[in-house]
Amino acid sequence: MDFDYSDRCKELQTRLLAFMDAHIYPNEKTFKEEVDRNGAAGNRWVPTELIEKLKPLAREQGLWNLFLPKSPRAPEGLSNLDYAPLCEIMGRVSWAPEVFNCSAPDTGNMETLERYGTEEHKSRWLEPLLRGEMRSAFAMTEPDVASSDATNIATRIERDGDEYVINGHKWWISGAGDPRCQIFIVMGKNDPNAARHQQQSMILVPADTPGVTIRRPLPVFGYDDAPHGHCEITFENVRVPASNMLLGEGRGFEIAQGRLGPGRIHHCMRSIGVAERALELMVKRLDSRVAFGRKISEQGVWRERIAESRIRIDTARLLTLKAAWMMDKVGNKGAQAEIAMIKVLGPTVAQQVLDWAIQAHGAGGVSDDFPLAYQWAGNRTLRLADGPDEVHRNAIAKLELAKYA
Repeated sequence: MDFDYSDRCKELQTRLLAFMDAHIYPNEKTFKEEVDRNGAAGNRWVPTELIEKLKPLAREQGLWNLFLPKSPRAPEGLSNLDYAPLCEIMGRVSWAPEVFNCSAPDTGNMETLERYGTEEHKSRWLEPLLRGEMRSAFAMTEPDVASSDATNIATRIERDGDEYVINGHKWWISGAGDPRCQIFIVMGKNDPNAARHQQQSMILVPADTPGVTIRRPLPVFGYDDAPHGHCEITFENVRVPASNMLLGEGRGFEIAQGRLGPGRIHHCMRSIGVAERALELMVKRLDSRVAFGRKISEQGVWRERIAESRIRIDTARLLTLKAAWMMDKVGNKGAQAEIAMIKVLGPTVAQQVLDWAIQAHGAGGVSDDFPLAYQWAGNRTLRLADGPDEVHRNAIAKLELAKYA
C-alpha cells in the first residue's frame, strides 16, 4: 500500500498552493463583501464576479476538473488518491472549489452523468458542466420522510406515454438557488410494488420545466450560503421526456450508491482541509496572545489540544487516503467500509478542531472576522449530508459482524 503521491500530483499541489496564496486567501473578505453588496442591491443569489474572474486563471494553470477520473471528456481528471490532497487544499476556503470546477453538488452530478447518462445526456448537460458554463443540483432529500433511508423517498415518477410526470416535495437541495442551475437530478419512486431497492428511479429535470417551484432558501445556523444556497422545492405535474430517465426504471438506488461514494470522500477530503486550517489559525492565535503572564500557547491545556488536533487530523487523512486508494484499486463497492468510516471520522475530527480553534479565538471565534464560525456551521451539516453518522456506523457494524457470522 503506497500512499506516496505521483509526480503529477506533487506538481499540481505546488501550483494549487501558489494559486490559493495569490488569489483565494487574499480575496476571502472581498467575496463576502460582494455577496453582501448583491444582497443590498436586492439579490444575494447573483454569481460573484470574483469567482467568475478566477475561473479562467485556474483553467489556464491546469487546475480544472481534477476530480473526474477516467473520463474522455475530462482527460485532466486524477485518480481518487491523487485528487485527495488537492481537494483538501481547496477545502480550506468554502468557495474555493468552484473556482476549479470541483464543487459539490456539480462534481457528483458530473460523475453520475459520466457513469449513467446517455450520449445525449452527456452532450446536453455534462459537457457544459465540465466547461463551467452552468450549475446543477441533486434532489433527493424530502421533508416528510426519513431520507436517510433512501427507500422512503415518496416523490412519484410515473410514465405517461412518451413522458414521465413528477410530483413531490424536496428540501435541502444544494445549489438550487443559483440562477446558473439548469438541471436537477431527481430521485423518486416509480413502482411502489417492486422489490424494496428497485422502486426508485433517477431522472433529469431541466430547472425551467413548468411545475418546478423553488419555495425558499433554507439557512444553515443562520447562514444562507448565498449565492449557492440550499432550497425547498416542489415538483407539481412536472413533465419531462421519457429519454431523461437515467439508466432505466428501478435503478435509482443503484445510481445513488454509485454517486454518493465519491461524493462522500470528497466531503471528507475538504473537511480535512478545514481542520488543517483551523489548527493553523488556532496555533497562530495562541502564540500571539498573553494571559496570566505567559503566552497562551505555553499553557498545558492548549498544548494538549494542539497535539490532539494533529493526531486526529493525520489519522483522518491516512484513512481518507486508504479509502481513495481502495476506490482506485477495487472500486467504490470494495471500499464501502473505508468510505463509511471516513465519512464518520472526517467531519467529526474537523468539528472538534474547529471548536477548539473557536475557543482559542475567544469572542472573535464566533464572529465573521475569522472563517471559523462559518466553517463550523458548514462542517456540522456533513454529519447529516450523504447519510447521517448513524447510518454509516450501522453499515460499518454490519460489515464487521459479517466477518464472524
